[in-house]
Amino acid sequence: MKQFGFIRVATGVIAGEIGNPIKNSEQIYNATIKAYNEGASLIVFPELCLSSYSCEDLFFNNTLLETIKEQAIELAKLTSDYNICCVIGLPVKVNDKLYNCAAFLADGEIKGFVPKTFLPNYSEFYEYRWFSPSTSLDVSEIYYGEKIIPIGTNLVFKIDDAIIGVEICEDLWANSSPSQNLTAAGANIICNLSASNSIVGKKSYREMLTKSISLTSHCAYVYCSAGITESTTDTLYLGHCIIAENGTLLANEIQSDFSPLLIFADIDLERISSDRKKITTFYNKNYCEKLKIINTNNSINDFKLKRKVDPTPFIPSARDNKDERLSEIFNIQALSLSRRIKHTKSSKLIIGVSGGLDSTLALLVAVKACDILGLKNDSVMGVTMPGFGTTNRTLNNAKRLMASLKITTKEIDITLACRQHFKNIGHDENEHDITYENAQARIRTQILLDLANKHRGIVVGTGDLSELALGFATFAGDHISMYGVNSGVPKTLIRHLVNWQAKQLDSNSCEILLDILDTPISPELIPPDDDGNIVQQTEKVLGDYLLHDFFLYYFVRFGFSINKIKFLSFYAFKHKYKKDYILNTLNVFVKRFFSQQFKRSCLPDGPKIGSVSLSPRTDWKMPSDCSSAIWQNEV
Repeated sequence: MKQFGFIRVATGVIAGEIGNPIKNSEQIYNATIKAYNEGASLIVFPELCLSSYSCEDLFFNNTLLETIKEQAIELAKLTSDYNICCVIGLPVKVNDKLYNCAAFLADGEIKGFVPKTFLPNYSEFYEYRWFSPSTSLDVSEIYYGEKIIPIGTNLVFKIDDAIIGVEICEDLWANSSPSQNLTAAGANIICNLSASNSIVGKKSYREMLTKSISLTSHCAYVYCSAGITESTTDTLYLGHCIIAENGTLLANEIQSDFSPLLIFADIDLERISSDRKKITTFYNKNYCEKLKIINTNNSINDFKLKRKVDPTPFIPSARDNKDERLSEIFNIQALSLSRRIKHTKSSKLIIGVSGGLDSTLALLVAVKACDILGLKNDSVMGVTMPGFGTTNRTLNNAKRLMASLKITTKEIDITLACRQHFKNIGHDENEHDITYENAQARIRTQILLDLANKHRGIVVGTGDLSELALGFATFAGDHISMYGVNSGVPKTLIRHLVNWQAKQLDSNSCEILLDILDTPISPELIPPDDDGNIVQQTEKVLGDYLLHDFFLYYFVRFGFSINKIKFLSFYAFKHKYKKDYILNTLNVFVKRFFSQQFKRSCLPDGPKIGSVSLSPRTDWKMPSDCSSAIWQNEV
């Protein structure tokens, strides 16, 4: 896992006893060993877990403080036998003041103390009674036992590529939390040792906060709150453990009984790094200069990945309110097109309607754009252009759909024009090669462009993001339009959008759309078989679009190596495809992605929809003549 940038982290709540550091230390040790045996390289425990959070005035007692010190040093020594770092909470005395601290244990020693900055002193919390804030600290090192140990909020701890910062409970709630400074200086994992009580609505609030800070700081956030064995004199603590990454909750559990709780997540450090590389304003020089990096001799442990790898990363999940997300995507397309119509004062939207997925979505978007502008549906002109490969199924679906949407329709058979063109350029009509195919696509585009001139309209492009990635479009043919509404939408997402639209329309339109969804994807440029069935099926030539969209997402969005994409695809599709098929499809993706950049370099306008765009004016700038050799070697 280390070679692909993954690290397994754990966080947990012990079944401790208030004021019993000896028992609590034993429980922390047992949980740490269990986490190590599961492949974790880091484990985080709650605030003041060595004593328990709710010791109150007992924090002033020397017996308790000395026992805590002894147990912390002993716990640190035990870590020398295991390749795992441990973060625990404890009170630390500095110049006759007490500080609520996190101790980072590794290499058999305490590597550093991080004191809490923002101390709650309201309602049920009285931390100022016992502790001083980090801002009152006037030293950077202290004697602890017989060793000098760094102390401060500017400490980060390094395990290979993992740079770990720490903050404590209320620090997360503050306007300028320490973690914001730490991540701006390079920390990619933040640990939060907390004692957040359980009151109505607070669980959701914690989840929202950890998601938010991990998203805005482009980091992983490991949060652990004190558990149910704390005192319930006035309030309940209910061991809430969260591991978030870049705005996503990877693991999230609350104690359900008095047993210890331990959760794990596999964090992708490369994914975090990828986002940071693109944001040149992310790092802050002032914070970097103040930062003190403490190296450990630990390395990231190997483990068998258990992280969820979404095989359809472009598709909104049900938990993210799928209908709402699809509606948002569809509206971005329609509003973008309506803005272009308004600017050009076009009276007609010209669309080549083939009866396939892409032209179907473009047609639905065009109708929606007319609705936004208060135009009638007949402002859209759908043009069917049957050729040598057109089947009755797709042609009939195109005609039925246009009729159900009540748009202007036109049919122009291109076979005669193609035959004349073949004659002009000296091409044998029986030779079904690239010339044969592309001539048809270019004649269709010429017809659409000329109709746009004739009717003072614009040609709405139908090509999608997946086709742009693979260059599966005829240059100066379907590659060209006056506005490409689908240019930011990959093929897998188009399926979901058309299916979602089918549920919004009348039963007749729904039936047509479902049959279009069931039709094999094809440019229909090669004659059908004797039974009238589609012969030229795109996914039999290129490989499944499900795979291509997966490759596209991780290659462009995160800049992952081909080796990592191979690993992730084997993992995500282990029950669907054989490895040889995945490798062959990946090889097609790499070869075509590099060789077809010239088509993307002169791409027509079209709206960006999500985090991946191939427009040379937004997210993707690439030389058209770049070699693909090193990427193909990885395949």
